[in-house]
Amino acid sequence: MPTFAAIDIGSNSCRLKIAKVQAHRLKTLAEDREVTRLGGSVFDAGLISPEAMAATLRALKRFQRSVQAHGVDRIRVAATSAMRDARNAAAFQAWVKAETGWNMEIISGLEEGRLIHLGVTGGEQGAGGRVLLLDLGGGSCELTLSEHKRIKETVSLPLGAVRLTEQFLSTDPPTRDGLMRMRQLIARELRRAHRRIQPGRVSVVIATSGTAAALSAAFLAGAKNGKSGGKKSGKISAARRSAILAGMVTTRAVRKLANKLAKMSLPQRETVPGIGPRRAEIIVAGTQVIAEILESFALPGFRYSPLGLRDGILAQMLAEQDARAKAHREFEHERWESVLATARRYGVDRRQAEPVRAHTVQLFRELKTVHQLSPEYESWLAAAAMLRDTGKFINHQGHHRHTQYIVSSSEIYGYTQLQRTLVSAISRYLGKSRPQPGDRAMRNIPAEEHKNVHRAVVLLRLAMALNQDRASDVLRVGVRVYPKRVYLELRAGRTGAELELWSLRKEAGYFREVFGRELFVTLA
Repeated sequence: MPTFAAIDIGSNSCRLKIAKVQAHRLKTLAEDREVTRLGGSVFDAGLISPEAMAATLRALKRFQRSVQAHGVDRIRVAATSAMRDARNAAAFQAWVKAETGWNMEIISGLEEGRLIHLGVTGGEQGAGGRVLLLDLGGGSCELTLSEHKRIKETVSLPLGAVRLTEQFLSTDPPTRDGLMRMRQLIARELRRAHRRIQPGRVSVVIATSGTAAALSAAFLAGAKNGKSGGKKSGKISAARRSAILAGMVTTRAVRKLANKLAKMSLPQRETVPGIGPRRAEIIVAGTQVIAEILESFALPGFRYSPLGLRDGILAQMLAEQDARAKAHREFEHERWESVLATARRYGVDRRQAEPVRAHTVQLFRELKTVHQLSPEYESWLAAAAMLRDTGKFINHQGHHRHTQYIVSSSEIYGYTQLQRTLVSAISRYLGKSRPQPGDRAMRNIPAEEHKNVHRAVVLLRLAMALNQDRASDVLRVGVRVYPKRVYLELRAGRTGAELELWSLRKEAGYFREVFGRELFVTLA
């Protein structure tokens, strides 16, 4: 059974999780974490400092030794808010690649939210109803509204604990003016969130990340000591006892902790149970954000979950690899729904796009021995077939170029940036032009994938040739493969197939150039 590793390079810390697939499920083998403050200088100067780079790289090299010791088969390294904002992110990516051999992927805020949702709902009991997920990192805060383990809405806000500390809380203890300006920014961003997310009656609020963990630990420690908001109390109220039993930190308790921590110096904050020395440096900002979110949405409190981004990455790797895993079907459904949503957004006529997609998949499967593409290309080709006309939303003239831009820039859940780039390149070359290494569409695609893009483009062009603006009279096609030639046998519909026959024969030269075989097209 394969072993996977996921690395989350956050703005505050780096995290590693290694898991082995057993009986179509993931079993955790190892975890590691290191506070590196990668985003510390980014949110102030726009650049990752050399010191933060070096600290992060030391952590990654330690992670690499663990990865090697466990014989990991596949690893995914994802970076978040700090790398999204840093002007020198590409230089650090190159350094990581040179030192470890790993490709560090910078994911968007919405993709971060989707992966966190996947990790939490896959491993948390009680996450199947109407749930609000709150992930407060060092650089950003992701809010995700989920219903029956399906994302209804996700918003990413620039409200990370490290970011806000650098911007507003330069003194210790923080000044009243700094706290006021920070709360004004939080309120402004939450007004934006309210336009996207209306939680209504959620069954539970689940918070992840270090700030939520620290607040949960501090709350429980205070309960054990018989305290409420820092004052000794003879007995715990029934509401508070019920919250403790449910593992929930109440909104009232979060606000009291936020006010208490804001008045303390760093050494004093370090003594609060549940808050370590490094967390104490940014806990004031983090606590204020969580308190403001809970109050703004009129939520009763939150329950902490240790699951997060790395768990979502692992769950997606399992879904991609193991077709028998339940997560695989859910992942494929979610990914395709996102493709369809993008097509609808840009006015694609699904009645015309669907036959092209169906023929693309048929040709992919029946010409496997010819194209020799990896199985992942089937879903990428299907997406390219469905999205190939999105560019017409901008302009019919030169719409293939516009399609390439739209697909590569869109948020399509379940596709990495590289995968979106591949899909966009496949959908780019459906006119007169052919893929060239120096093209904008090919520039960010690894050289070893260029020939595969050519092969995928040919398959999609054949599928398009089979569908010359016909939505109600779809042709059937038979495929026969021989060592030096391929036969496509068309079965004409009510309106004949002369136009399709001519279009397919036009592609014979490109087919021969890419696959080294002759293409013959006949009518049944």
